[in-house]
Amino acid sequence: MLILPTGILSRNKKILIFAAKIIQVDKKDDTIFWAIIACLLWSTAYAGIKIGLQYDTPLHFAGVRFIISGIMIFPFTVRPALFIRMVIEHRKVVFLVTLLQTLVNYILFYLGMDLVPGALGAVIVGSQPLVTAVIAAIMHEGDKLTRSKVITIIFGISGVILISAGRQALRLGSVAELLGVFMILVANIATATSNVVVSLKSKGMNPFVLSSVSLFTGGIIIYLLSIPFESRPADPKPLEYWLVLIWLSFMSAYAFSLWFKLLQRPHVKVSELNLWKFIIPVVGAILSWLFVPGEKPELLTIAGMIIITGSLMLFFRNGLKKRTA
Repeated sequence: MLILPTGILSRNKKILIFAAKIIQVDKKDDTIFWAIIACLLWSTAYAGIKIGLQYDTPLHFAGVRFIISGIMIFPFTVRPALFIRMVIEHRKVVFLVTLLQTLVNYILFYLGMDLVPGALGAVIVGSQPLVTAVIAAIMHEGDKLTRSKVITIIFGISGVILISAGRQALRLGSVAELLGVFMILVANIATATSNVVVSLKSKGMNPFVLSSVSLFTGGIIIYLLSIPFESRPADPKPLEYWLVLIWLSFMSAYAFSLWFKLLQRPHVKVSELNLWKFIIPVVGAILSWLFVPGEKPELLTIAGMIIITGSLMLFFRNGLKKRTA
């Protein structure tokens, strides 16, 4: 038997520990990269929805969009027999994600945004990382609120408020607007709960299967709800409508599949992943400057962008230091 000196064993052990830390950091860096990609895709949704709703009703538009999204993902999942088996085995997760993420979230989001001023709606939607952090702390023992998370969330929401105030006056007046605020807050809670469910309960399920079945099923239900509650949208629709619809469908298909895959990673915390959603209003404002007539950079908006970017960079820089210490 070969006996190695204690010094060599100790040195090898240190090398292995250091290598393990590097691998962990690489995984985290990869997660951050793909989280940013998903948020960049989601940031295009607001302009697209605004264009689409010029030619369609909210529920009908959302229903058709998610039906197409579910169909787009299906060829990239698994063979049909395995697809059906996964859905049956994980039926509780499929039901909860479909109910919370697609139905409750998007129905209340579309209806709520229709009742509140755009800037106020953006602030409520922008509070989603805070709501997610609280829900994750309640439902997930390993994802507690920390001082650094709280500080990042406070600065993030402050940045969202500045961005929104720089683009449009913040106001809240009528009972209808209060109802709209409540709807968007409930939508945020539904999304946060869905994220935690995916993180805790969906291990062993292909994330593409989960996103395909939840988007398609939710889309069908939303479409059916639009029939009795909304007037039939006018036809024919212009090319602009169809281009936006196809883009939004693709964006949902790709972003949700990617997000569910990231949530399933064992080292990913739901609250930390959702902090990246603070970049959505930043990119949304930039896209408005580029494509919406009359939109231009404002001092408050730029200040909000700097605050959000700085807070995210500091949070994840400090987290990286702790993992490599």
